[in-house]
This record gives sequence, structure tokens and C-alpha cells, in this order.
Amino acid sequence: MQLNEAVSQRLTELLKEKGMTQYQLYMRSGVAKSTIGCVINCTYDSMKLRILHELCQGLEINMYEFFHSPLFEESNLDP
Repeated sequence: MQLNEAVSQRLTELLKEKGMTQYQLYMRSGVAKSTIGCVINCTYDSMKLRILHELCQGLEINMYEFFHSPLFEESNLDP
């Protein structure tokens, strides 16, 4: 799996866990709705850490919690 796919899946998981919509995440994080959509739809090959940090703030988690998932284990990611 590509890293952007893992980020997309993790963000989708966290939104479900928190019972949040993309719109609610936009309101809480300040990250544009179009950017959130691009992250979830994997239309970004890479993204800035600043955006990820802002998304984490909107989810009320830290970046460690975001990446603390089997999705980001080296064996699950393409080189």
C-alpha cells in the first residue's frame, strides 16, 4: 500500500471512531474541505506535515496517535 493510501484509510477510520463528518473536521481543524476530500480520495501523492498536524488537532489527537496503527508498519507499505 502507498503511504497516501494508508493516510486516507487512517483518517477515514478516525472520522468513524469520532463520529465526525468531513465537514465537522473542516470546522474544527480549519483545513479546507477540498483538501480533506483530496486526502481521503488519495489525490495527493504527498501532503505537508502542517496539514496532517492541523487534521490531528481537529480530531483532538496527536500525531503519534494518528500513526499508531498497523497501516503504517513497514511491512504494509510499499517502498
